[in-house]
Amino acid sequence: MSPVFDLSDEQGRTDGIAAAVEAARMGRCVVLPTDTVYGIGTDAFSAAGVDALLAAKGRGRDMPPPVLIGDVAAVDGLATAVPSYARRLIDAFWPGGLTLVFRSQPSLAWDLGDTNGTVALRIPDDELTLAVLREVGPMAVSSANRSGEPTVTTITEAGFAFGPAVDVYLDAGVRNGDTPSTILDCTKADPVVLRAGAITVEQLREVLGPVELVDPFAEQPPDDAVDHPADDAEGAAPIAPEIDPATGERVPLDGPIDLAKHEDPSEDTSEPEQPDHEVNP
Repeated sequence: MSPVFDLSDEQGRTDGIAAAVEAARMGRCVVLPTDTVYGIGTDAFSAAGVDALLAAKGRGRDMPPPVLIGDVAAVDGLATAVPSYARRLIDAFWPGGLTLVFRSQPSLAWDLGDTNGTVALRIPDDELTLAVLREVGPMAVSSANRSGEPTVTTITEAGFAFGPAVDVYLDAGVRNGDTPSTILDCTKADPVVLRAGAITVEQLREVLGPVELVDPFAEQPPDDAVDHPADDAEGAAPIAPEIDPATGERVPLDGPIDLAKHEDPSEDTSEPEQPDHEVNP
């Protein structure tokens, strides 16, 4: 049985964080608390660790995990062409429930899966998580549940889900992650909402000012008030974006996708709909 560390006392925190850092640095998986739900994570620069994470969750490379970071300074090392509006959002909402999708630095020696040249970044608002991140560096972290199964809120549930596939479990009590992070595509001139979540559209617009926020989830006018497009390329149903609005992870596609060309997210149909959606930690 993999060790479980109780983070409610000082010695447990010290020993648990040290064990998690050592395991992650070795490319092994750990379960750790975040400000939303429990996450399963590993060093983002360990290809073996990312493969182990995806295998533990029962996912393929077509759904690479997002990356949690412990410091804003890491953004420019991991992402390129970061727009000024994204920096304002970072200043306003990090650490917190906002995930931002950027073009990744092409020179990075990592393999998160089939990312199509993008990376989803967030700084969580949880001191225990940040303590691990500041020692390990960027971590690939996904919600601690098997693919298609309900999100776990206790370390016991995580243990049942992963067993020995995880080297270290950090127990911080019940995680009430009812509201996932908001996800914005920041690869375009104007940000696009890929998933509504903890940060509201109104809060985003207060910070963005004159920058237009594209919100595909806004209430649409009645059908009889809309000009229906012809059945051609422009009127065809939008291709699913890289980020699944329900999970915060990439949607498997039949072929490569250029995220900059597609503005309307759609549901991930690769798995049956679940009553409790997987959440991006």
